[in-house]
Amino acid sequence: MSEGNGSLPERIEIIEVGPRDGLQNEQVSVPTAVKVELIERLAAAGLSTVEATSFVSPKAVPQLADAAEVMEALTRRDGVRYPVLTPNLRGYEAARAAGADSVAVFAAASETFSQRNINASIAESIERFRPLVERAADDGVHVRGYVSTAWGCPFEGEIAPEAVADVVARLADLGIVDMSIGDTIGVAVPGEIEPVIAPLLDFDSDVRIALHLHDTRGMGIANALEGLLLGVTTFDTSVAGLGGCPFAPGATGNLATEDLVWFAHRHGIETGIDLEVLVETAQWISSTIDRPISGHIAKSRLWPWDSGDDA
Repeated sequence: MSEGNGSLPERIEIIEVGPRDGLQNEQVSVPTAVKVELIERLAAAGLSTVEATSFVSPKAVPQLADAAEVMEALTRRDGVRYPVLTPNLRGYEAARAAGADSVAVFAAASETFSQRNINASIAESIERFRPLVERAADDGVHVRGYVSTAWGCPFEGEIAPEAVADVVARLADLGIVDMSIGDTIGVAVPGEIEPVIAPLLDFDSDVRIALHLHDTRGMGIANALEGLLLGVTTFDTSVAGLGGCPFAPGATGNLATEDLVWFAHRHGIETGIDLEVLVETAQWISSTIDRPISGHIAKSRLWPWDSGDDA
C-alpha cells in the first residue's frame, strides 16, 4: 500500500463485484449460464479477483439462489480468486461444499442497517463470524470483511468515522486483515473520504483497506481519486455499474469497473486489465439482461490512444 503522500500509486488492484453485488440487485432472474459466462469473461479481461456469488438465504436474495450451481459450473483460471459472500458458518459450509476457497463476511457501521439487513446487532453479527473465521483459518481459506454504510445510512443518516473504525477493529480482532469500506448509498463527497479512511490506514500495518464506492450521485471517480491520494490501492467495482443494495432504499449502481480502469490507465496507473475486453463485457451483460449501462466509458468510444492498455 502507498504511504499516502498525495502522489498516485504505480499500480492498483480492482476487485470485481458485479456477478454478486451487481446481480443481486437486478429485478430480472439471470440464468446460471449467463452468470458463469460473465465471471469467465471478467477473468479473461484480466481481473484477478471476481466475486462470484453469495451463499445467503435464497429467501433474502432470490437472484443468487443458484450459488452452488454457479460455482460448480465455473471454469477457473489460474491466479484468479473467486470469493463468495457467506453470512455465517452454515453459509460457509455450503460455499466450501461447492468448491469455494475464498469467502467474505459483511458487517455494517450502522446499528439500524445491521438490524434491517441481517436481523442482528453489529456485535451479534461479528460473533456469528467468529466460528466461520476460525474454520476458515483451519481450512486455509481467505476471509475478507465488508463494512457497509461507512458514510451514511438510509435509516440513521450520517455515520461517525469512529463507528467505522470500531467495526474494523472488531473484525481485525477476529483475524480478518482484508477489509472493504463501503459507501453503500453513495452519499460521500471527496472531502469526506479522508476522515473515515485515514485513521484506518494507520490502524494496523497488517490490515489492508479497500474502498467500495457507489456512483449514486456521480461521485465515484472523485472519491476514488481521494482514496488513491491517501494511499488506498484496492477498489471494489462492478462491470457496467451493475448493482446497488437491495436492503438500502435509493442505493443505485456501484462505480463501474471500466470507468475506474480507464481513469487509472489515463493516469499511467497499471491495473493488469484489458480495457477493451472489459468494455465489451460491460456492453454484453447490459444487452443480455436488458439493462442500461450505468457507467460512462462503456457508452463512449475508445480511441486507439485512449485505452491505456497495460495488461
